[in-house]
Amino acid sequence: MRALRRFTVRAQLPGPLAPLQTLATNLRWTWHAPTRDLFASLEPQAWDDCGQDPVRLLGEIPTARLAELATDDALTARVAECAADLQRYLDEPRWYQEQDGAGLPGAIGYFSMEFGVSEVLPNYSGGLGVLAGDHLKAASDLGVPLVAVGLLYRSGYFRQSLSLDGWQLEHYPAIDPQGLPLQLLTGDDGAPVLIEVAMPGDRTLSARIWLARVGRVPLLLLDTDIEENTAENSGGTSGGSSDGTDLRGVTDRLYGGDQNHRIQQEILIGVGGVRAVRAFCRVTGHPAPEVFHTNEGHAGFLGLERIRELCTGSAVASNGAGPSSSSPATVSGAGLDFDEALAAVRAGTVFTTHTPVPAGIDRFGLGLVRHYLTDRLLPGLPVERVLALGAEDDPEMFNMAHMGLRLAQRANGVSKLHGIVSRGMFGGMWAGFDQEEVPIGSVTNGVHGNTWEAGQVADVLGAPESTPAEVSDADLWSLRNTLRSRLVDEVRRRVRAAWLERGASEPELGWTDHVFDPDVLTVGFARRVPTYKRLTLMLRDPDRLRGLLLDPQRPVQLIVAGKSHPADDGGKALIQQIVRFADDAGVRHRIVFLPDYDMSMARYLYWGCDVWLNNPLRPLEACGTSGMKSALNGGLNLSIRDGWWDEFYDGRNGWAIPTADGVEDPTRRDDLEANALYELIATQVGPAFYDRIDGVPPRWVEMVRHTLTTLRPKVQATRMVREYVQDWYAPAGRAAATAAADDYAAARDIAQYRARLNKAWNHVRITGVDASGLPDTPVVGSPMTVRAGVDLAGLDPSDVTVEAVVGRVDDADELADSITAAMTHSGDGSWEVAVPLPHAGLTGYTVRVLPQHPHLASSVELGRIVLAG
Repeated sequence: MRALRRFTVRAQLPGPLAPLQTLATNLRWTWHAPTRDLFASLEPQAWDDCGQDPVRLLGEIPTARLAELATDDALTARVAECAADLQRYLDEPRWYQEQDGAGLPGAIGYFSMEFGVSEVLPNYSGGLGVLAGDHLKAASDLGVPLVAVGLLYRSGYFRQSLSLDGWQLEHYPAIDPQGLPLQLLTGDDGAPVLIEVAMPGDRTLSARIWLARVGRVPLLLLDTDIEENTAENSGGTSGGSSDGTDLRGVTDRLYGGDQNHRIQQEILIGVGGVRAVRAFCRVTGHPAPEVFHTNEGHAGFLGLERIRELCTGSAVASNGAGPSSSSPATVSGAGLDFDEALAAVRAGTVFTTHTPVPAGIDRFGLGLVRHYLTDRLLPGLPVERVLALGAEDDPEMFNMAHMGLRLAQRANGVSKLHGIVSRGMFGGMWAGFDQEEVPIGSVTNGVHGNTWEAGQVADVLGAPESTPAEVSDADLWSLRNTLRSRLVDEVRRRVRAAWLERGASEPELGWTDHVFDPDVLTVGFARRVPTYKRLTLMLRDPDRLRGLLLDPQRPVQLIVAGKSHPADDGGKALIQQIVRFADDAGVRHRIVFLPDYDMSMARYLYWGCDVWLNNPLRPLEACGTSGMKSALNGGLNLSIRDGWWDEFYDGRNGWAIPTADGVEDPTRRDDLEANALYELIATQVGPAFYDRIDGVPPRWVEMVRHTLTTLRPKVQATRMVREYVQDWYAPAGRAAATAAADDYAAARDIAQYRARLNKAWNHVRITGVDASGLPDTPVVGSPMTVRAGVDLAGLDPSDVTVEAVVGRVDDADELADSITAAMTHSGDGSWEVAVPLPHAGLTGYTVRVLPQHPHLASSVELGRIVLAG
């Protein structure tokens, strides 16, 4: 008989083992080796069988066995010790608490569409989610008071398998939240706390809140698969809605569905996410966030909800009394107008873009956005003002990244190169400014060391800040051999399982026992499969690749893994090309495609691969952290200089694949870069690995040592989070506090200033410019006095800054390498400044007028500029 429905019942633990429940539901165990070892020791085989998931493990162990374990004094002492260690970790002051006098915010809201904390909580698809998970873990280790918000996907992303002919197949297993390391947020009466979001057609979308504990960081996950969203309760018919979407299914899967489904998810995480944070803080007493960090544009609607709170004088949150009485409760707000609220919200918002191409940005038709952003959802907000926040070149589209940038006073890309790309990509929002002045900075991503570093690496090398200088070449090489051998065992297991799933039979799979060789140079390539990552660049010349794999003296073995988006048939075709090549009996012992790439597989690859290959189309990789995780374990990167590798490559920590920049023909560019890849492997990578002295490759080990010495500290997520705290959260916290002080006096002031500026700006003009004081033959450093007349159209001189700009000039009179100097107002409408000439050669100058206000982060912020001429 088949069960009608399935659900998870958690184990009732004997008293001495009761702390195991807390240890299992706080995800710190995912990066705390003693806690993982404790769970593994309970029932080693069951631990492996349940995917090293402690919640599942406790449900699998029979009651009689639990009672027996409770009498083991040594075990119960370990349980008590781990529980005490966790409590110390949660309570003790850490780095953040030691930053005396820094004026740091009391809490930060961190919103992301996906979180890759662990494979046991499948709420991620790829790099964005894993980065967000690492951000939470590092914040926890540093004591940074984040409150994270996302959605709970009942089918997560998809599980990947292959058909017999190598085509990607998707499966969406149902997930029971009760079986995950989650707790339902409940009110004082024990009933679930619900938040509500208005949908078109007088419908209401309700969501309950699941709480994941990521060390010290609470992660709130919104779940719409509840009775309140049935057709009768949500205004739909036949289990659906007027938009064709069942409201219970809004959180069914990550990045699934049509535009209707996508905008519903983004309204839920943005608007509903703020309401969930308010409810969580009210129920638990947690400090309310003073700064909000929007991780990519998906959650951008959070800014609109915060504006609504300040405009209407109320914050909507469930009363926590359960489904039968879930009417909103209100708390006092500020009663600001739209512009005042916008100023207050911008001051405390940080926006991070991860997207290096316009096609990767979420955009919705203007009609669809109007349909959803109703007065029921955001009462009191002027629709046209809201729509203007997402305006772009196409007047019929609403751009979520543009809204994110307009709602945040501080914005960043995720590597230095990506910062440059982003400033060019979004530069149109700051027309008239040079690209380098566009106010988008960068924080290079990092990875959580204790999550991604093999235990053996820490055993040999110690903490990330330590140096491997004292470790002998032989010991470093032995470490790498051990990790590679573990990977080979895992590859054989997974290849066999994949072929069985594809329909092969046991008798024909004897060859899988000999797949890969623990002594062969092992290259890994694993990531999502969008076109720009060029999964099949290695196949440009199949015979050349075959020759490298089968070289009798210096063979290479290659592991490929990755998922294509279910709707991307082009990506699936790339996977099929790789699979068909790898299925060839002549090379299948040297190249494999491993299906269902996730965090559990990734660890083995990062630990064991000697080389991490990355060959995106430069500069379309925003950061790409997989190579960082390999470097943590002594892997050497072989990569196009894109993303993080562009700034961290130093010539001794791996190899840079030359790029054919400027070659317009994409086919020729791929051919050139593939040939460069083959040449590097044949002439540099292979010889360095195989040339040995007393069994040890000295050049290789020196590169490993250098990588571990220089990159291991730099790629840590703790470095990244410290940068966010010091350069982004702290300034945002101070700006938000200033904006809110004295009944939002500063927010009101900046709103009045912007209104005055908007009225006058189109009439501001520079009436004349001249320069004097130069000698007949000027030299570098000679002073030049620049004077300008400016008609301020009624603005006060304190409202603006007038600047002289001096730099090199080309044949088209375009300035470059310029310097700016603020000019002094003389009181008669003229301005002047003496500027030392900065360069030799052809030099030019101009004058410009910019807004100036003490509550602006910079004069560039508003995108306003008047140029002479």
